[in-house]
Amino acid sequence: MNVTNSSTQSHEAEPHSKTMLKSIVDALDAFRKFSRLYAFVGMVVGSLSSSLLAVDNLSELYPTFFNGFVQCMTAYFFMHMYIVGINQLADLEIDKINKPYLPLASGHYSFRNGIIIITSFLLTSVGIGWMIGSKILLWTLFASFILMTGYSVDLPFLRWKKSTITSVMSNVISMVISFNLGPFFHMKTHVLKKAAVFPRSLVYAVVVMSIFYAVIALSKDIPDIEGDKIAGLQTLVVHLGPKKVFWFCVSLLEMACGAAILIGASSPVLWSKIFVVLAHVIMAIFVWYRATLVDISSKDSLQKFYMVIFQLFYVENILVP
Repeated sequence: MNVTNSSTQSHEAEPHSKTMLKSIVDALDAFRKFSRLYAFVGMVVGSLSSSLLAVDNLSELYPTFFNGFVQCMTAYFFMHMYIVGINQLADLEIDKINKPYLPLASGHYSFRNGIIIITSFLLTSVGIGWMIGSKILLWTLFASFILMTGYSVDLPFLRWKKSTITSVMSNVISMVISFNLGPFFHMKTHVLKKAAVFPRSLVYAVVVMSIFYAVIALSKDIPDIEGDKIAGLQTLVVHLGPKKVFWFCVSLLEMACGAAILIGASSPVLWSKIFVVLAHVIMAIFVWYRATLVDISSKDSLQKFYMVIFQLFYVENILVP
């Protein structure tokens, strides 16, 4: 009798444990889709690149530097989660057409829970920034909040994503502040306790990376033309069509490589000059080759090229320091 009971209980426990495991896996997968972690990885790489520009010599790469950077990225992570969340809440009906796999569009997260989640992320981000005590970091978080909320929410004078000019400007300005200026001056003045300067290397980073930011802002709309048309968004893709915007983005990437080559060639350090020029010649050739393989009529092919842009973005940030 005891053997029978034990056997029955073990059989009942097994399906229950599988159900729990599946629930955990589903929850993690939903969070992954919601969080757009590839974009946050870009933020980490870009911010680290700019933070390293604040270092004058290798002796400054002691634990204080890395502790300061981790604190900054912690506040950035929660602000990033707020930004992707507010965008998904504002684009709920569009995402049901363009990105039905997202947890809000699919109904995995309710609208009410979405509001609770993003509010918690926003308050946590600002709270961490306040505890760190860096005015630069707080202003950076505040600027990201204003720009990306204005980009997403449909209120009078806002919903800047309706227009190509305001859409690109809000994205580029937000990314320059969050990825370049904010981390550099936070590390320089708050962590390293040095006077604020604007070195040539930071100018290089802002100029070249701004082109990448514009490409990211434009190219993400190419696969989403169907839902954007229905929603009445006047994106450049809706006006000109996917093909023209795609090749315009490719041209901008080539321009970014060209700007990097010109700036790198003017470097007074020979090894830096050779390395930067050669690396960007290779990148320019790769961009053109990879672009020729894209099927512009395929959303999957366009999405894969969009991720290639992010990979190039990672590489460029590695090259900057």
